[in-house]
Amino acid sequence: MKLINKSIDKDGKGSVTLIPEDSEDMWHSYNLIQVGDSLKASTIRKVTLESATGTTGSNRVRTTLTIAIEQIEYDSQACLLRVRGRNIVENQYVKMGQYHTLDLELNRKFTLFKNMWDSIALDRLETACDPSQTADLVAVIMQQGLAHLCLVTSSMTILKAKIDVAIPRKRKGNNSQHEKGLHKFYDNIIQAIIRHVNFDVVKCVLLASPGFVKDDFFQYLCQQAIKQDIKVLIENKGKFVLSHSSSGFKHSLKEVLTDPLIQSKLIETKAAAEVRALDAFYAMLQNEPNRAYYGIKHVEKANELQAIETLLISDTLFRCEDVQQRKRFVKLVDDVKESGGEVRIFSSLHVSGEQLDQLSGIAAILRFPVPEPEDEDSSDDES
Repeated sequence: MKLINKSIDKDGKGSVTLIPEDSEDMWHSYNLIQVGDSLKASTIRKVTLESATGTTGSNRVRTTLTIAIEQIEYDSQACLLRVRGRNIVENQYVKMGQYHTLDLELNRKFTLFKNMWDSIALDRLETACDPSQTADLVAVIMQQGLAHLCLVTSSMTILKAKIDVAIPRKRKGNNSQHEKGLHKFYDNIIQAIIRHVNFDVVKCVLLASPGFVKDDFFQYLCQQAIKQDIKVLIENKGKFVLSHSSSGFKHSLKEVLTDPLIQSKLIETKAAAEVRALDAFYAMLQNEPNRAYYGIKHVEKANELQAIETLLISDTLFRCEDVQQRKRFVKLVDDVKESGGEVRIFSSLHVSGEQLDQLSGIAAILRFPVPEPEDEDSSDDES
């Protein structure tokens, strides 16, 4: 994300001007933009113009609008944000109070105004604009004839390529067609790796499969790298790590990332840290349930006692339209940090984030056992 301008006063009110440069930047933008904020961006508007003779005709004009945000939609496939709201700045083509939808796209500048840039929004802004926060882990999850190449960034798992090749079965006395299909499958994976993996940034390339598919592929990759003199593969051979998975489907990435041997290789990546934190929570829940809380009410009770060692919270909660609810979650995060606790904000686009969302989106590992608080009257909602 390119930061063009930042103007935030000491009270937290102000604006930033940004240019999203890749798909992860669009995800950061989605998490930054809230209902109630104001957004300024260029757009195309269809307007009706009247000539001097009285005839009318419609025309499409490019103009810059500032809207008060009422609705936000994120299209991950098209890498597009649609933001709808009422015009709040005088414009020759759009009346004050008239509705318009602004489409935010890659490499298109926008300015976001907030009445309060809280700690969560400022942390997100810093992360988005830090060039070191890029995809440092690649995973190729495969089985015979099927492979998924994913970039695992600090905020999401991005599927960059799906390789699906029909491989003929082995026949008695003649395996040539089987071998030919297998080599075509492997060649397609190699081309996907060359095309999508930036080895200047990537620390590790995980190859995972059931059985010996990964081993056979890696052996073939090394042979082809030498045979075809593919320097980028030869020089980065040491970054490949082999692991077991139950299938070649994307959901198997979760089990791969929980493997202790793999975690030691990925110790620097945020995705692995999230998985470790969630595993630690589940282990605590099983062995010492009075040191593992989930649900906002219980976690807040633990926070009052300054008992939270690690707070696990999903970014989904910070996208709620209720301003008071967001303030509630922001205060909890700030309190935990102030009392010396660790806070891990999980992305809902990671498998670990999806799991946390199933646990209400918030959980905590406690410093010491705390008896479970008694349920209050039923009118007090968990949310």
